[in-house]
Amino acid sequence: MARMRFLRYRRPSLKTMLGITRAKKRMNRQLGITAVKRPFRAPGNMKRRMLRRAGYYSGPMKFMRFIGRILR
Repeated sequence: MARMRFLRYRRPSLKTMLGITRAKKRMNRQLGITAVKRPFRAPGNMKRRMLRRAGYYSGPMKFMRFIGRILR
């Protein structure tokens, strides 16, 4: 289980807080839609995996992107 954080990188959406997202995911899993969509998620997953390995989501890089947004 992930550890509790007081400051989040991104705030949760209204749908997430209301539990709508979780209910939709549960329904899709039960209907088997998730298995059908799995091949189409592969390119996005690969890109995210490469970014993670390159350190794009590390603390210092998140901070640099934050500073970049402020100075924009």
